[in-house]
Amino acid sequence: MKASDLFVKALENEGVEYVFGIPGEENLDLLESLSKSNIELILTRHEQGAGFMAATYGRLTGKPGVCLSTLGPGATNLVTPVAYAQLGAMPMVVITGQKPIKERHQGQFQIIDVVDMMTPITKYTQPIISASSIPSHVREAFRRAEDERPGASHLELSDDIAREEVNANPITPSFSRRPITEHKAVRHVLQLLKDAKHPVLLIGAAANRKITAKMLRAFVDKTGIPFITTQMGKGVINEDHPRWLGNAAVSDGDYPHRAIEKADLILNVGHDVVEKPPFMMKTGVNDERKVVHINFQGAQVDSVYFPHASMIGDIGNSIWQLKEGIEPQEHWDFDFMLKVRDHMRDHTDEGADDSRFPILPQRLVEDVREVMPDDGVIALDNGIYKIWFARNYPAREPNTVLLDNALASMGAGLPSAMAAKLVNPEKKVMAICGDGGFMMNSQELETAVRMNLDIVIVILNDSGYGMIKWKQQHMGLSDYGLDFNNPDFVKYAESYGAKGYRVDSIDNLIPMMKECLNKPGVHLIDVPMDYSQNDRLLNEEIPERSRAIKAY
Repeated sequence: MKASDLFVKALENEGVEYVFGIPGEENLDLLESLSKSNIELILTRHEQGAGFMAATYGRLTGKPGVCLSTLGPGATNLVTPVAYAQLGAMPMVVITGQKPIKERHQGQFQIIDVVDMMTPITKYTQPIISASSIPSHVREAFRRAEDERPGASHLELSDDIAREEVNANPITPSFSRRPITEHKAVRHVLQLLKDAKHPVLLIGAAANRKITAKMLRAFVDKTGIPFITTQMGKGVINEDHPRWLGNAAVSDGDYPHRAIEKADLILNVGHDVVEKPPFMMKTGVNDERKVVHINFQGAQVDSVYFPHASMIGDIGNSIWQLKEGIEPQEHWDFDFMLKVRDHMRDHTDEGADDSRFPILPQRLVEDVREVMPDDGVIALDNGIYKIWFARNYPAREPNTVLLDNALASMGAGLPSAMAAKLVNPEKKVMAICGDGGFMMNSQELETAVRMNLDIVIVILNDSGYGMIKWKQQHMGLSDYGLDFNNPDFVKYAESYGAKGYRVDSIDNLIPMMKECLNKPGVHLIDVPMDYSQNDRLLNEEIPERSRAIKAY
């Protein structure tokens, strides 16, 4: 068969449902082979949108999302989503085209070393230099992408290799299971738990899986140990749970940090240092607090993270073993931590019914939570509002709050929501984007309309780069270089065939969101935002009020 047919059969063999991307002339044989396959090509308007969709597909399914580009500029446009997947531990396989490698007639036109470019941001990158090697390279790319810790793989297929005739077959994926924690490690951690007086759970991104979530909920219900979530660990356990102490959304000084200060044992479950540290360890400090690393892989030692003990293996099994080996201890004392939780809840309730317009972020978060069902998915772009959603939006199920706190890239919100709807067609899906982040991939509105997706896009409109303005203000610097003008977002949406709406009072946001969530099609809502309180609240009021909490 033709090599491109073999390549597509190898993709089918891996269970690939979609290929996201923009083909070029170097991909035309592969495109022809895809046209005869049951794999659906999702044609996007920019390679970056395709990459974000593939990464989110991998994040939600555990199976590598696949994206496609041509050589040169097509491949360079994939660098950001590849880094997004790699840092965020999202399985993804990237396929790029290339000019003929045996005989070239165009000199160095569009030629860059894509494999070398991808090397530092992928787990595996290979040029395919013979058609007979396609089965092994495809199998290895998928194996590496899925293997713990998940991430990105890359294959380069030149057009002359794609046209070759070959006699080969795909390699069948092998059955494998993740190893489990060795029993001596379990016994050691159980003893630390029994000796502790104020243990706490910290739940991160790698725990955001169904079985792990079930085990963690059973562990918390049995032991009563309180838990804190990182931004990418939201929803692992229902955050309406009475033992949820909050989300580590702000770097320091927020209410959860007071609970962490009180803890003498932190069970750090599924978190690694690519996500902004929710607590810091310091060398040479006589700190009685112990840290246990519970993850699929060993800890990456950092100047702020060097755990005292580790449980390496399947996280769900590790937590199950702890649950089976521990009973609530009479000397455990969570009174101060639960007091902190009460203060945190009092604070997050403030502003939830504020009637000012433009809308304050606290009120926006409350209104979104009211209209979204428990299993509804919100996909956040990157901006200051991300902190407010992490703090104030209680996630009730795993992977219902999609945000990126690893690469923290702008432009991912809309493509992530589109992929979430593909994976979960029965669920309500809402993209929440700042005006800056939305415009970085706003062209994917056309893709969403063409795909007949039912999604709602909420644009938080402050005509500026709000996250950086917040930092600028906190540093006492002048307001400079961060303001811009926006298009008429209602007309902009309508020009793509979507429906556009503009909120003109605080009272019509909830009815408008409900209406859009319950109608088919792509709906865009322009929401004027007021971020003027961010510096006072996040940098002054919250740290002052959390520090004022006294122990019993």
